[in-house]
Amino acid sequence: MAITMTSAAANHVNRYLQSRGHGAGIRLGVRTSGCSGMAYVLEFVDAVQDEDQVFEAEGVKIVIDPKSLLYLDGTELDFVKEGLNEGFKFNNPNVKNECGCGESFNI
Repeated sequence: MAITMTSAAANHVNRYLQSRGHGAGIRLGVRTSGCSGMAYVLEFVDAVQDEDQVFEAEGVKIVIDPKSLLYLDGTELDFVKEGLNEGFKFNNPNVKNECGCGESFNI
């Protein structure tokens, strides 16, 4: 099981961690939401829990709880700029369908 991150995503996360002044990395997870069933959750993490899985990519720790890992195994986190919009993009090989707005997915 593995989670990866592109250089663009790592650079973006590192900039925010530095400006924040503290943090162990980012937490990637899923929650029930949206019209397709699940949505991604991305937040800073200050402490790693005993049950968490920790991956490191491009010098950034990616922390995932065991339940979310089942849905995220093989995912690559990217940071993209498209016109005036910018944000994280989840390249998840497990996704079968996504909603039209791109906010939720199912497996």
